[in-house]
Amino acid sequence: QVQLVESGGDSVQAGGSLRLSCEVSGCTYSRAPMAWFRQVPGKERERVARYEPGGSTRYIGSVEGRFTISWDNNKNSLLLQMDALKDADSATYYCQLRGTGYCGRHGETYWGKGTLVTVSS
Repeated sequence: QVQLVESGGDSVQAGGSLRLSCEVSGCTYSRAPMAWFRQVPGKERERVARYEPGGSTRYIGSVEGRFTISWDNNKNSLLLQMDALKDADSATYYCQLRGTGYCGRHGETYWGKGTLVTVSS
């Protein structure tokens, strides 16, 4: 059974940095696409960055150049390095894994419970 556990959320000043981590258990990431989403109350969850098994990455425009998504093989964890944080980055951040059959059930989407990031100016 795939389980995702996020950590690293905190309260920081604008301009600061945080690194989020999503530990994956139940499979080896290398066979499933993953992503970081964020959500604020009253708004839809939005995908911030995604990471494909081949190593390709994509970001939404508002975080391009400030956030970096990567995979830590040693910790079996998906990371999100967030630099130059802005007030608008405040949200609960969620880790997502899309099952492929090799990792998780094919077509099933797995979520962590989220970690809260608060940025104040």
